[in-house]
Order: sequence, then structure tokens, then C-alpha cells
Amino acid sequence: MNKILTTSIITTLLMTLILPFTINAENEKTKINEEIIYNVFVDRFNNGDSKRHEQVDIEDELAYHGGDIKGVEDRLDVIQNLGFTTISLSPIMENAKKGYHGYWIEDFYSIDDQFGDKEALESLIDAAHKRDIKIVLELVTNYAGENFAEKEKKATEDWFKENDISPTEGNEWMNESVTFDQSNSEVQNYLLDVADYWMDTYEIDGYKLHAADQADQEFIEKLTGNIKDKNKNFYILAGTLEEDTKANIKNLVENKNIDALENVQIHEALNEVYQESEQSPEKVHETWAENKDINSLLYVDNINTARFSNSAADHGRNSITTWSLALAAMYTMPGVPVIYQGSETPMYGPGYPENRYMVDFTSGDQDLEKVFEKLGTIRENFTALVDGSYEVVSNTDNLTLFKRENNEETLYVAINNDTESQVVELEGLSDEYQLNGLIQDHIVRANEDGNFEIGLPRETAEVFVVEENFGFNWLFIGFVASVFIFFVYFVVRLTRLQNKRNAE
Repeated sequence: MNKILTTSIITTLLMTLILPFTINAENEKTKINEEIIYNVFVDRFNNGDSKRHEQVDIEDELAYHGGDIKGVEDRLDVIQNLGFTTISLSPIMENAKKGYHGYWIEDFYSIDDQFGDKEALESLIDAAHKRDIKIVLELVTNYAGENFAEKEKKATEDWFKENDISPTEGNEWMNESVTFDQSNSEVQNYLLDVADYWMDTYEIDGYKLHAADQADQEFIEKLTGNIKDKNKNFYILAGTLEEDTKANIKNLVENKNIDALENVQIHEALNEVYQESEQSPEKVHETWAENKDINSLLYVDNINTARFSNSAADHGRNSITTWSLALAAMYTMPGVPVIYQGSETPMYGPGYPENRYMVDFTSGDQDLEKVFEKLGTIRENFTALVDGSYEVVSNTDNLTLFKRENNEETLYVAINNDTESQVVELEGLSDEYQLNGLIQDHIVRANEDGNFEIGLPRETAEVFVVEENFGFNWLFIGFVASVFIFFVYFVVRLTRLQNKRNAE
């Protein structure tokens, strides 16, 4: 017993001594940019309540597959460990038969039976909040199911208008929906009341406005203003459905009530660069510069696109490389990272319907999960990645180096998207400092010329924090070494004494 206790004490001492440098503690989260969002497509995520199976048919790609609210709650610990701080749920309101996607809403005030009930949603929210995870609901204000008017007796013909959008693959649900005329005051009051109802009934933390680029922008201004008047800290995210609605995008950007907006241009740039090697990350920086007035939701895939892992595999990249580079960019550049469910396993699919398959958690890749965990931890603990200035230092040979800096810290992010090792030289930093790598534990100090040579192996990334150059602390190293020597001697001594007692 004494041997075990003494060994435990020494081990604890050693662990305390060799812990990495302390980093900035996170302040209380109040801004959307501090979040890392996990985008959940409820019906295709996880089946937590097998009793809700009335419409489940996993052989039918257009039917419910069994994912539900309880299934999301069951995965909260994993979601938290992966570094996500907010969960965005696809629409959960009561839908027409086979409305697994959530866009054929027939009752905007009820939860679809296939997804759960009031108690299930309250339980999820409570469990999430205990883990400091926020819950955002996707709010559909443009569309409803074909039977909505019949079930909602007060709805009249002038509540609706012709849908002038041509459905794309995966969005065929539009053919069986009706489109609200949001210029109608009765429609506006109805949708405002719906938004109030979910905020008043459940302790949700935000809305993602579905297809906000397709909405009447005067109504969106009114809706978002009403929401912020009720709760100024309530998140409002704006989703987009089409790429050629620049006028409406401009209105959404100018709407100060909207916290962040899906950015299709940066989405395309991230895919163009990181799906394959030898593509210069400069494209991402240029696109950001063109969109710097937008607080962007940064994403590489969603329910309407090919899975990012699949596109990268088509170009010969494995999931570890793909996500290491993409996450390094998304988690360290200005904006709010949004990750589509199952990316951490990873999941594949060239497009609809494969991009909506049920998440197969049994095929998880632990090494890939560690990539998410490490980069999530880095973003969580360094405030400069949230609110710091953004400066591109160098873009050469498919290697990019940029700086994030605030009053508390300075970080440099290096991403090598080349098939060969690359070196970039950083000038203008005092040799009193060193660069401490947070991903691969690189330490970079000034060379004879006073510059810092940052070398990265092929297809890797590193995040460096600027620290004082302590050099080699020989006193500390000697102390640690002596403790180890004492520890070994102590164990050997105890073993010999124990053997002697046994022999007697």
C-alpha cells in the first residue's frame, strides 16, 4: 500500500512539472465567433428512441430513417469532447408524411412525432447547457407543407405566392411545398408569433434562418429586430439557398441583427484549395478579403453538397490530411466554423442522397477525432483566433503564413498544401521571443540573421504562439532528471525489499 501511495505521489509531481505552458483562460462566451458549430440533420444523425418508428423505412431514401432528439442527447459527451460548443438542429416542427428533411411543416407550434416531444427537447437543452453547449434551431419562414393551409384554418390564399426558384437535386421537396408571401401582414404576424413561441417555450440559444437569401428582406429585418428585442444575446444565423442572390446577401450583411451568414464564396474557395494538394491557400485569403464585411459561417459541406471527405478522396487525399489542413484554416481564420455531422468519422458521398446517409458511428477514426479535438482546444483557448486582427504574412509555394493578434497574444498559422516540405522565413520578430507550435510541438527560435525559419513537412499545418525565449532551462531539466533518477531508485529499492520479505 505504501509503495502504491508513494508511486502515485511521485507520478503526480512529475506530471505537474512537465505540463505545457499555461494558456489564456476563456472568458464567458457572449459572441458567436467564440463558437464551433456542429450541424445536425436530425433524422439522419442517431436513433435514441426506437419506439418512434411509425414512418421509419431505412430502405427508402425519401423516408424517415429514425434519427431523433434523444439521439442527439445521447451523443452530447462525444460532441463536447470533439470541441463543439453549439449544435444547430435541422427543422423539428411537425411535418407531412415523409418530411424527414423538416421543410414540409404543417404545424409550426409542434414537434414532429418522429423526432420526439416537448420533454425530449427540454431534456436535450438542459443536458447540453450543463455541458456549456448551446442549442440553435433552424427556423423555416419561407415555406410550409402543401397541407399547411388546410390544417391552419386562418390561413387564406393570399398568404402564399408562386415559388420562382427551380428546385435542385436534393431540394425536390420544394415541389410539394407552398411559399409564404412575407409582405402580407397576417403572414408576418403569424411567423413572428412562431418565433416568439419557441423562444418563450424552450431555453434555446438561437435560430438559423433557413434560406434567408430567399426571404422578403423587409420582413427579415422585422423578424430579427423582434428577436433581438426579446433577447439581445440570442444568436441569429442566416442560411443561404442559392449563389446568385447578391442583392439579398447585401441586405443580410447590412442587417446588424444577424450574427453570422453562410458564405458560399469562402465555402467554394476552401473546397478548391484543400480538396487536393498543390493548390495555393492564397485563394482563400483573397476570397476572405473580398468578403471581409461578412461575419461568415465557414463550412466545407452540408446537406446540399458533396461530402468534403469524398471530394478530397477523389483527388487522392486521405481524411487525416484533408481535415487537418481544412480545420487549421477554418478554426484560425476570421469567422465561425460549422462542421456537418459525421465529418469526424469520416463520412463520404458524392452528393444527394449519399450526403444524407445515417451517421455510422461504428466506423469512427480515432486519429481523425484527435485532429478535431486538438484544433478545437486551440481555438477555445486562444482569444486571438476569435477577435484578433488578421494579416497574411506570406503566400509562397503553396505554403501560407498568417498572423492573428490581439492585446493578449500573437499567433502565426502556417499551412503547407504542397507535396514537398516548405520553409518560410519570418522577419521583424525580436530574438527575445520564440515560436511555440501547438499542433506538432515545434519550437522555432531566431537564426543567426535574427529571422525565424518555419519549416513544415508536406501537407501539414502548425499554429505558433509567440512566447518569451527561455532557451534551455538547465536547472529545471536537471531537477526533473534527478526526480526521475530518484523515482527509479525508489522503485528498485522497494522491489528488492519486497523480494527479501517474500524470501523470509
